[in-house]
Amino acid sequence: MGNPVTWFEVVGKDGPALQKFYSDAFGWELEDYQGYGMVTEPKEGIGGGIGQSQNGDGHVTFYIRVDDPQAALDRIEQLGGKTVVPVTAMDMVTFALFADPEGHVVGVVKSQDD
Repeated sequence: MGNPVTWFEVVGKDGPALQKFYSDAFGWELEDYQGYGMVTEPKEGIGGGIGQSQNGDGHVTFYIRVDDPQAALDRIEQLGGKTVVPVTAMDMVTFALFADPEGHVVGVVKSQDD
């Protein structure tokens, strides 16, 4: 696969309750990062995060690793997608969110290690 899925995110109205649910249901160990529960360094699968939604709406998002998030957004828009969150740099990653032609929100991410 050229651009693998590398991260998932589950957010909703009650981040701590969601963290407890997924931890209890699947035995996931979560590391707290400013109220965001991160599944880090899994033995299998990909890492992810569970937390509170900024606007209260719940959703599940997956993130696809790309070399250049802006170039990926440019291509996505040429194909009928729409930028939802522009390229944003944070401590650990640079990411962006887009909606596909049917409105599904997906992320692209470039690790700071890349």
